Amino acid sequence: MSAWRKRFRRELRVRALLAAMPLLRVLPLRAGAALGWLAWYLVPRQRRLAQAHLALALPEKGEAERARIGRASFVNLGLATLEAARADRLDIRRTVELGSEAEGVLRALQAEGKGVVLVTGHIGAWELFARRVAALGFPCGTVAKEAHHPRITEVLQRNREAAGLRVFWRGDPMSARQILRFLRGGGMLGFLIDQDTRVAGHFVPFFGRLAFTPRAAGDLAARLGAPLVFACAHRVASGVHRMVVRRIDIPRTGDRDRDSFALTAAATKEIEEEIRKRPDEWVWMHPRWRTQSGDIARES
Repeated sequence: MSAWRKRFRRELRVRALLAAMPLLRVLPLRAGAALGWLAWYLVPRQRRLAQAHLALALPEKGEAERARIGRASFVNLGLATLEAARADRLDIRRTVELGSEAEGVLRALQAEGKGVVLVTGHIGAWELFARRVAALGFPCGTVAKEAHHPRITEVLQRNREAAGLRVFWRGDPMSARQILRFLRGGGMLGFLIDQDTRVAGHFVPFFGRLAFTPRAAGDLAARLGAPLVFACAHRVASGVHRMVVRRIDIPRTGDRDRDSFALTAAATKEIEEEIRKRPDEWVWMHPRWRTQSGDIARES
């Protein structure tokens, strides 16, 4: 496909998405579930990817059960999309429940004064989860990749900043310096580390296979001596989620590279454990094991 045709199709998709945003904000949640269910049948490439990844990760489950999990993950994605579109209209404290023990963990970590590095994955409704953390009242931010179109990036930044989240874009050459200043000032910074993206990473175990995993969260925790915490929000009822929070407390050697690897592996293990509990809430259509060690060697 020629470059101009790709640009045209991308612009068409962006315009369609922006035009649909007002509708997404008013549709009932069950419409999101229906859209996700339909996508399972109407987007065969993504369905095949989900089926292949489920077979790799959960071979002990039967084909019918894996298909059920795959459909449910598409439904969850549809629900999460609608929830994100109307997030500014929700009572976030009621929508995402945060127990006193979990809140106590986050507040105690923030009180240590070294900043907090928070890792999570595309589990449940991750956009609402980020808003609930920001509602705690101390400085919160997130590291994100710019969207394929600047207008979508603008919408994402505006919505997240309105929720009290500071956004650090990976493509901004000043982000690294700003991130260090933010953490040293006691901020809590969130990273999604469950996808294979074109960033510096470590190969760590994930569902019994090595998976190329972003290392920035581990690097920062190792460099600054900052605590690392895993958190996510599981769906417990229609429009209601409950947060899980665990400190990732492993011995640190003082060797930054070694500690970064160990922290990244431990964080990935936490993500895997939560996915195993609720496999229907994860994005199985993402090519998680795409990059192999030979690919990195050829690029270096």
